[in-house]
Amino acid sequence: MLFHGSITALITPFAGPGATEIDWGALERLVERQIAAGTHGLVPCGTTGESPTLSHEEDRAIVRRVVEVAKGRIPVIAGTGSNCTAEAIALTRHAQEAGADGALIVTPYYNKPTQEGLYAHYRAIHDACAIPIVVYNIPGRCVVDMSVETLARLAADCPRIVGVKDATGDLARVPQVRAACGDAFIQLSGNDDTAPGFLAQGGHGCISVVANLLPEVSAALHNAWAGGDMAAFAAARDALAPLARALFAETSPAPVKYAASVMGLCGPEVRLPLVLPGPATRATLDGLVGGM
Repeated sequence: MLFHGSITALITPFAGPGATEIDWGALERLVERQIAAGTHGLVPCGTTGESPTLSHEEDRAIVRRVVEVAKGRIPVIAGTGSNCTAEAIALTRHAQEAGADGALIVTPYYNKPTQEGLYAHYRAIHDACAIPIVVYNIPGRCVVDMSVETLARLAADCPRIVGVKDATGDLARVPQVRAACGDAFIQLSGNDDTAPGFLAQGGHGCISVVANLLPEVSAALHNAWAGGDMAAFAAARDALAPLARALFAETSPAPVKYAASVMGLCGPEVRLPLVLPGPATRATLDGLVGGM
């Protein structure tokens, strides 16, 4: 399967006053750490990468750098979504030219398109590009929810729309999508806390926030499931669960960036309007990752 397993939604490390600069050295180290840990794929410039506050120039540069550092060792799925279809096409074309293996494209936020509008948006991007596309359905951030019927229509009409990142939290939807779109249609969880259940319902992997911190354990979860080792699966599930809860105590990715700073992976800086986590969240994360 083209995309599967533990796919890390990469944080974007910042530096400088007001997080005005990208810490390129830290980014490269993060990529190498993920690959060494057995991660199955990387997503730069997604929600966890703070894509809403990246300039187009930064976005393109990050995708290029991650592709260059990965060197084809694991797939890179670039976040290229926008609520402007023309902008999404431009970002997706750039990811394709940069050598990304796929594009993760979020449903258009704020505009509130109808199901027909969602279909037309993704069909236009598909027809303008030649890269595999994963639909990112996250109603909690985008307001709109792509229906199973619209997803099935896209899967049938657009051969390069190969899967979905489902952040609805609705585990009952997984077998519905499987029935509507076929066994080969890739289903990736967008929620760390329900990823084990997502696999059990027929999913193929998770685009994970917690994998920024514990990539070996996250990869082990998916490897154990694929290998039928339920004892190892349960051990990884239980090891990841406390962090999966804590990382969403406040708006992501502020908690995961703080935790990464505690582990010495990068600085904690986020760009406004995000701010550093409050004292209670920091204390929880200190207890979970301090000393790692």
